Amino acid sequence: MDGLRWLLLFFGLLVIAGVYFYSRREKKPKSDEGDVVSERREPTLDGSESIVVEDLDSGFESPEMETAEDDEPADEGAPQKIVTLRLIGREKKPFQGDELILSMRGIGLRHGKFGIFHRYDGNDESRTIFSAASLVEPGSFDLTNIKDQQIPGISLFLVLPGPVDNVEAFDMMMAAARALAQSLDGELLDESGSTLSIQRERYLREEIIQFQLSV
Repeated sequence: MDGLRWLLLFFGLLVIAGVYFYSRREKKPKSDEGDVVSERREPTLDGSESIVVEDLDSGFESPEMETAEDDEPADEGAPQKIVTLRLIGREKKPFQGDELILSMRGIGLRHGKFGIFHRYDGNDESRTIFSAASLVEPGSFDLTNIKDQQIPGISLFLVLPGPVDNVEAFDMMMAAARALAQSLDGELLDESGSTLSIQRERYLREEIIQFQLSV
């Protein structure tokens, strides 16, 4: 009798085990036919592993990858052109330091990088259209004792290409140079120190147009 009881208990355990394993098998996720999936195991904070299912055929590309591919390095060897004018006092009479500074500020120039004055495109100091430096080396303006200084002249220059159209930048510099010459009773010279004639100004403008077409 005891042997029959143990035999029934053994078969009962087999049935329970079979039901348990069958139910676990039914609960496993099934992927559709034709789907290509892979499992990637990642550690979690409690030390266990979580499974991340990734679609290998998604073709997803992150924005960072797209940006890296689209951005091309700047051409460091791009051609540049520097246009320079000079403003000196008539009969080589020097300018009074404070009067010169007030005149430059009056036409929108601001003291900035390298201790010289700049005309910016709006309020962005990284976008310099043209600049003005002293003819006294090293070219910077010492504003601490500017009233005691006499400055023989200034050099106005622009580096092309710049933040605005090349010809527009030249016209802006010419307008500023004429305004300073009038307010300070000065004389405009070209880069070689010769008087800036109308013909010379037209020639410089044509050079800039040609440069703009070549780049």
